[in-house]
Amino acid sequence: MDNKVNNVVEEKVNTTGYKVTIGILITVIAVLVWTLLYSREEIKTVEIQKEEIRMDLTGELDSLMVQHNEVKKDYGELSEQASQKDSIIDANAKEIKKLIAKSSDYRHIKRKLTYLRKIHQSYIDQLDSIYTENHKLKEDLQVANETINKTTKKADMLAAEKDQLSQIVETGAVLRAYNVKGTTFSLKGKTMREKETFKARRVDRVKIRFTVGENPLAEPGKRFAYVRIARPDGLVISEGKGDEYSFMAGETRLQYSLKQEVDYQNKSVNIELNWDKKSDTPAMEGTYHVAIYVDGTQIGQSSFTLE
Repeated sequence: MDNKVNNVVEEKVNTTGYKVTIGILITVIAVLVWTLLYSREEIKTVEIQKEEIRMDLTGELDSLMVQHNEVKKDYGELSEQASQKDSIIDANAKEIKKLIAKSSDYRHIKRKLTYLRKIHQSYIDQLDSIYTENHKLKEDLQVANETINKTTKKADMLAAEKDQLSQIVETGAVLRAYNVKGTTFSLKGKTMREKETFKARRVDRVKIRFTVGENPLAEPGKRFAYVRIARPDGLVISEGKGDEYSFMAGETRLQYSLKQEVDYQNKSVNIELNWDKKSDTPAMEGTYHVAIYVDGTQIGQSSFTLE
């Protein structure tokens, strides 16, 4: 009888132990399953974040290279003089692109991008310096040519003055314009501050300056001075093609670009006129010719060149 009781007790103990063990195992399994699912979500989130970082870094690199190529295009042949630095920029860009695709050391990649930006800026500085030096060389060459031809020019000036005196004697009232100069500017900021430029794509304003010379034999009084600005293709810049934008030169009707009334009292008069660009289309590259007319006669001319 005692043995039966003992067996029953042992069976109950064993059953309870099994149940506890099974419960523990189920709990452990549940925890493991939850941990696995959570880990997968974490890994997925990390992968998404990595992909977003890669896209951001790729965007930064592409933007920088677009800027670099635009700079090369703007400076044209001058960029060939900085070809060594250009090669360094291209090599670094290729290296960064490979790192973005394969490496997860994003701090290292960012340092590389920062270094590339510095090289790009120094590239721009170098091109600016080359442009300035070339422009200075052109000016020096012009001064040298003027010095070489000084004697000839003096002779030409004397001849021109002689011809002018002859014409004044004959006509008694012919005027002349001196120091005719066309200067081009870009307009900066809200105040439209003028900054001289030689780049056609940056020109917003053409300023024409000249002096109508003293002539004691000319008839005093008010008259109009007309300015004709001809583009490199020969077309005269004008606000319209009607008669209201033209004047008579002898028997020929000519279009004008600018005009100003002048109260001429036989003394020299300084005149300054502005032509402001009316559209967003860049100005044409090349040499522009300026002609000044008073009383239907051309009294002066000049030219300027845009690059």
